[in-house]
Amino acid sequence: MKSAQELFESWRSHPALDSALQTELASMQNNAASIEDAFGCTLAFGTGGLRGILGVGTNRMNVHVVRRAAQAVADYLNETSLPKRAAIGYDSRINSERFARETACVLAANGIEANLYPRLEPVPALSYAVRALSCGVGICITASHNPAQYNGFKVYGADGCQLTPSGVSRIAAILENHSYFEAIRTGSFDALLRAGSIRWIPEAILNAYLDAVLSLRVRHDDLSGLSIVYTPLNGSGRECVERICRALGIRNFTLVSEQAKPDGHFPTCPYPNPEIREAMALGLSYCERLRPDLLIGTDPDCDRCGVAVPDGKGSYRLLTGNEVGVLLLDFICQTRQSNGTMPQNPVAVTTIVSTDMADPIAAHYGVELRRTLTGFKFIGEQIGLLESEGHPERFLFGFEESYGYLSGSHVRDKDGVNAVLLLCEMASFYQSRGMTLSGAIDALYETYGYYCCAQESFAFSGASAMQDMTHCMQRLRENPPTEIAALPVTKITDYLAPDTGLPASDVLEFRLHGGCKLTVRPSGTEPKLKLYLSAQAGTQAEAEALLNRLRAACKPLLRF
Repeated sequence: MKSAQELFESWRSHPALDSALQTELASMQNNAASIEDAFGCTLAFGTGGLRGILGVGTNRMNVHVVRRAAQAVADYLNETSLPKRAAIGYDSRINSERFARETACVLAANGIEANLYPRLEPVPALSYAVRALSCGVGICITASHNPAQYNGFKVYGADGCQLTPSGVSRIAAILENHSYFEAIRTGSFDALLRAGSIRWIPEAILNAYLDAVLSLRVRHDDLSGLSIVYTPLNGSGRECVERICRALGIRNFTLVSEQAKPDGHFPTCPYPNPEIREAMALGLSYCERLRPDLLIGTDPDCDRCGVAVPDGKGSYRLLTGNEVGVLLLDFICQTRQSNGTMPQNPVAVTTIVSTDMADPIAAHYGVELRRTLTGFKFIGEQIGLLESEGHPERFLFGFEESYGYLSGSHVRDKDGVNAVLLLCEMASFYQSRGMTLSGAIDALYETYGYYCCAQESFAFSGASAMQDMTHCMQRLRENPPTEIAALPVTKITDYLAPDTGLPASDVLEFRLHGGCKLTVRPSGTEPKLKLYLSAQAGTQAEAEALLNRLRAACKPLLRF
């Protein structure tokens, strides 16, 4: 195995090195730390494909890393019986369009028909295109909600879900035998386009996706009185969200102008994640002036959706992903029961790290609640199972705590455009009853108890980052705590064990006395441990106090 310095030298001297990267390599020549960081390891192909900081090196996202990944995907597809056809999309990030075109060139040069969206579109539109065009794979160039210096290469299977663990493992194994320059087949984009090996995804596919979203309305009320402020956070959501809102009859629709145009530098929100207040700050300032019924924000690839609502005290309240998830679950269930569209044996799906509050709500409506591993592809798999059984109509709703929602089988990933539609219908429903969504979630808390949830992240750095993270998980398995935050551990679930009923996954769940819970999970795309905290109590103050105790216990637990 070559050292970082040796890899640096081989890249610098290679005649095929991209000219845009040559200057960056030259600037690193006398900086051993920069060389080690850029070449000391290889970006891991994980559950979400590749994701990393833009730049030169094997530990960076650049044209050579993308071509190598595309070649591995082509090799993978060509060894299967799946259709030799791919759908490709991209968001607003730096180099996204170029990386998408480079991906199309590699696939086409390997005998795979490459269908490319002619402009940036949301990730769910890519998931839809995979199935609509009968593709063997889909690829979206995106780093989702990561900061501006990141980009990524996300791979989808023929079912429109993000690639399964077995597919991920196979591509990762193929990657090990590929260099970054040799044995990569590619060609001229324009020539391959003329030859028909690369094709533009037709407008009819996007229109069909939006029609599918519109078909998911549950009430069909008049929404013309609803007022909305919307921010795409300089990402890909604007076109589809605007079209959906027009189709819903919403007239009072205001864009956050500073964040309206696609811009991979994200100048007004360095961390374009609607889960955090900073990203929604400009939208909130619009709310102070315009007093809308809803502030909605979608992340750069428009699969996540955040929302703020009037708090009844003259300001606006940002709802959490879990809060929106249980609100939508309750809204869909009560609406479909009342209008007679509830299917027999209905199913809702969420993840092992999402709020336990979903359980009593589902039980109240007689809905089977299924829990999957973290990652919306596992929710998508459950939709596929219901479809294979001949009963896709049983699927009501799926959500995950990280602001992902889906109420139909049109795609197999979280869908920010679908979420906008549901939020507008739900806000109008409660508005007609003299309530805001803030009042609605408080009413659910009064009924089912207070569930407070939070997430803490602990990032590892340097060439040994992934190894350090692995050792931390190993310590927790070999010497598990008997109490956390002075709360006795009542049950430990190791999702690597074969008796969980789920695929093996590197996740540890600690159930604590009184209904609290702490779950530890390594990120699938970067060296970071994610801790999911959940506290349950009879009052908000009690639940928040328990949550703060859990927060304080995180660092000592990890010895961080």
